[in-house]
Amino acid sequence: MEMRRADTIAEELEEMIFTGSYDNGDRLDEIRLAERFGVSRTPVREALQKLSVSGLVEQIPHRGVFVRQPGPVELLEMFEVMAELEGACGRLAASRIESDALDRLAVANETCATVAKVGDADAYYRANEGFHHLIYMQSGNGFLEAETRRLCRRLQPFRRLQLRLRGRMEQSLSEHDGILEALRDGDSERSGSLLREHVAVQGEKFHHLMIGLRAEHKLV
Repeated sequence: MEMRRADTIAEELEEMIFTGSYDNGDRLDEIRLAERFGVSRTPVREALQKLSVSGLVEQIPHRGVFVRQPGPVELLEMFEVMAELEGACGRLAASRIESDALDRLAVANETCATVAKVGDADAYYRANEGFHHLIYMQSGNGFLEAETRRLCRRLQPFRRLQLRLRGRMEQSLSEHDGILEALRDGDSERSGSLLREHVAVQGEKFHHLMIGLRAEHKLV
């Protein structure tokens, strides 16, 4: 229960940072946040640790936890690298993926389709994460898988939020269908290209979403 509450707090804090409720460099006080969310300091501490992994906050010893907003150039660079890493995973997985993994990939995509029908972007992200992690694993390269997972964790809040854009979940599903087909065909070049484009689109969508969220926040 505590961990689930920590996840909820982390997601709420993410949105507050994205919409400008907290500015870059603002200190996040555990006691005040615990009072705000009506919880003990434990889930707040866990939520801040989660945000630290994604780079949205920085924990400075003996000083506290501070908001760290990555700039647009830094985000663009991270999404460019993520796209190339996922593309490499796709190229390798096309020739190495096992038949049962293809079946699990199809099931993960069906789960994505189910939650997309009810418009649950956060549930879609969780199912989508399972889809992508399977491909990382099936690349057959442990180092590549670890590095891709690491950057995936760093970009998690940004990739999750872009799914709120109208039509993005449906577009993502269509992209998944193409990726799955290319992997089944054992087409390395097409698998890599489709995964690279899939992630590059996420970065573009997030940029548009940030503009909209900040404009909306200023009007409230």
